[in-house]
Amino acid sequence: MISECCAACGKAEEGLKACKACKLVKYCNVNCQVAHRSKHKKACRKRAAELFDEKLYADPPPRDECPICCQMLPRPGSTKYQPCCGKSICRGCFHCLTRDFCPFCNAPRARGEEEANKMLLERIKKYNDPEAMNVLGCNYKWGQRGFNIDSLKAIELFQRASELGCACAHLNLGDSYSEGNGEGIQQDRKKALHHYQIAAMLGNEQARNKLAKYGSEDALDNVKKGYTRGLVTKEDFEKTLRAYQAFLEETRSEQRDRADLISKLMKGITS
Repeated sequence: MISECCAACGKAEEGLKACKACKLVKYCNVNCQVAHRSKHKKACRKRAAELFDEKLYADPPPRDECPICCQMLPRPGSTKYQPCCGKSICRGCFHCLTRDFCPFCNAPRARGEEEANKMLLERIKKYNDPEAMNVLGCNYKWGQRGFNIDSLKAIELFQRASELGCACAHLNLGDSYSEGNGEGIQQDRKKALHHYQIAAMLGNEQARNKLAKYGSEDALDNVKKGYTRGLVTKEDFEKTLRAYQAFLEETRSEQRDRADLISKLMKGITS
């Protein structure tokens, strides 16, 4: 329970401000907070770590729905970002609906990479869209869609998008700092962990997998390995399996199955 008097001087008055890290105590001003720091530091760090873990390991926020079929969106990589309206739609709707117009806003589709890139840049300039920033950052990171590889530019875009709350941008920052590339991006595991944790709190299951959390196929494999080695109980293994099967059913549709088949066939032709 938060104390109703200043933890340093003991005065009881209105307008006391709680410690931002632990929320356990209140102070009447900054001077009192500084004076009490040495006594409060140990308890503050302990409670702050507990609050952080509660947030990190809490159930993730609900996944967004496809604005066309209104089904829960599948994992990243199975969605298509529309630079005209800033919506992400499932691959099933993308393949089954008209290719000449956006299935959500009915705007004409971009004709070629150059026009698509202009729409993406316009989306960033006009709406400060974090998802567009993340997509553009990926283009710079991998040197795709007509862009040359520019790791520093990619990091800049990921950083801007992450500050606006984009979970995928935090994931990409985590990957960038985890890998390092010798081109101005030094490996920094502490920064990588920080961004993975934020992405996980925002519901990104790939980040949760990297933090050994449940919620994706890769994490399920980790749980299977843990079960075979006696590190995971049968009850926890069955619970994880049921949760993953429920997730698959909830995100499955005939359109998406057809889109996955088309994607596999196209990969077979080009390989």
